[in-house]
Amino acid sequence: MNELRLSGLWGMIILVLALSSGCASLSPYSISEGELESHLQDVVRDYDRMQLKSGSPLSLSLDDADITLGPDGRDVAVIDVRGQVALNAFLAKLPVDIALKVEGAPVYDSQEKAIYIRRIKLLESSVDSGFFKGDLAPVTDSVMRVVAQMLETMPVYRLDDTKLAQRMFGMVPMDIRVAPGRLEFVMAE
Repeated sequence: MNELRLSGLWGMIILVLALSSGCASLSPYSISEGELESHLQDVVRDYDRMQLKSGSPLSLSLDDADITLGPDGRDVAVIDVRGQVALNAFLAKLPVDIALKVEGAPVYDSQEKAIYIRRIKLLESSVDSGFFKGDLAPVTDSVMRVVAQMLETMPVYRLDDTKLAQRMFGMVPMDIRVAPGRLEFVMAE
């Protein structure tokens, strides 16, 4: 019985390999910008909860996240985020509206079966509070460090082991390729 299960599993893996290698230009599984945006919202919420539990005075929430994959044919993701940063100090909460535009390289970690954004670079930033509007370097630098740490250590997407196709992709050597509007899973070279 175990041999039958094992041969069925290998059959599925071979099918996935055949489908993915037979059509080099088509990927059997891809992730859209919208899916990544939704996952990014969840990642920020989880990260903020962890930071607050650990005693961090900085709180981060997102109102909007817009991800552009493969702009100008480059292998990068441009992430435009708008939200609030609040410094919880001296029994007061000092909220600041912030907008950041960052660029980074999507990287697939096969051990974690997850996609991270690495090599983060700040493209644009703006801050808006009751006292100041514009680019306030100390606030932007602090938020940029938090965003970079979050994106480099928490995945923006993780394969779902409860879904058969995604579990199969996690079992074979895969990588991702940036295409306009999506990330495509491809066979690792």
